[in-house]
Amino acid sequence: MAVIFAKTRKGHAEIETRAGGLNPRVRRVLIFVDGKRPVEELRGMLQSDDLQHTLGMLEEEGFIEMTGVAGPAGAQPVDAALPPLVAFRLHPPGDDPVRLQQARNFMLNTLNAFVGALGTSSLQDRIEAARNQADLRSLFDEWYHAIVSSRNGRREAEHLRGKLLEVI
Repeated sequence: MAVIFAKTRKGHAEIETRAGGLNPRVRRVLIFVDGKRPVEELRGMLQSDDLQHTLGMLEEEGFIEMTGVAGPAGAQPVDAALPPLVAFRLHPPGDDPVRLQQARNFMLNTLNAFVGALGTSSLQDRIEAARNQADLRSLFDEWYHAIVSSRNGRREAEHLRGKLLEVI
């Protein structure tokens, strides 16, 4: 099944006024969302390393909404019971110290491997100081941006993002 997104009123207003302050790459994704193309078709058109993350962010901020799914029988409307596409998984209440340490180690190791300590030391310090999942989640976008800013990281970005989202 392929997910189909459409612009909300806020999304249409952003296209007309640019009031939301979206960067050009994110704005380009918003422009291509039309309520007809499934995500896989967008992926082929946009050549974006982080399309899933960008779509999740646009949905969370109210610029787009999931309107249907495309399958062998064609496009079907979204069932109201389907959850929205969000970047983070729901975890049981309370912080799991093992999961927290796994996420922290993954973020630090990938930064060192793909970007290096130079230029990310402030981010690494904040990752090390994170006391809970919410603290690490607040650093996710900055971590992801650092990863995609390197040539090797850009190639592995979606895979790394998926691995981190399993534990964060």
